[in-house]
Amino acid sequence: MVGAPPVCKFGWKAPGFALPGVDGRRYRYEDIAGPKGTLVMFICNHCPYVLKALDRIIRDAAELTALGIGVVAISANDAEAYPQDGFAQMKALATERGFAFPYLFDESQGVARAYGAACTPDFFGFDASGGLQYRGRLEGPQPQAGLAEPRRELYEAMKQVAETGHGPREQFPAMGCSIKWKAG
Repeated sequence: MVGAPPVCKFGWKAPGFALPGVDGRRYRYEDIAGPKGTLVMFICNHCPYVLKALDRIIRDAAELTALGIGVVAISANDAEAYPQDGFAQMKALATERGFAFPYLFDESQGVARAYGAACTPDFFGFDASGGLQYRGRLEGPQPQAGLAEPRRELYEAMKQVAETGHGPREQFPAMGCSIKWKAG
């Protein structure tokens, strides 16, 4: 099922968290926060939207880290109903793809709910003080004839946040598979 989140509520404060990472460490928002801002991504292992864009997500995360943006990915899908999103499978994907950012498991789904995450991938870009500046998609629509790749909207927005502390006023919501919430 396809989900699309609401657009950015500028200045909304990042909720804290303490979640286990696939590297065996426990991470809090403060551990991830970069000096120029922070990118919190909700992804999962099985979503075709995430898998199709994963190379570009990894590339953008590395380039944003170099600009002083802290980056983290969180999976909140119900791993009982979707075993391919389980912790062991998350660890395997992070190792196989060489994630240079922490990949955390939100088993209770409390963090995803606190953020209002709606789909995978879902991107939340915060300024250095933890105020939301970007809630949008990874990239623009597929390129038209003659263009090599889609416009890198997430990267450009977070680069702007790193340089100015403010995100772009025009943002387009992310689109992807809905978060797989637990029943009840």
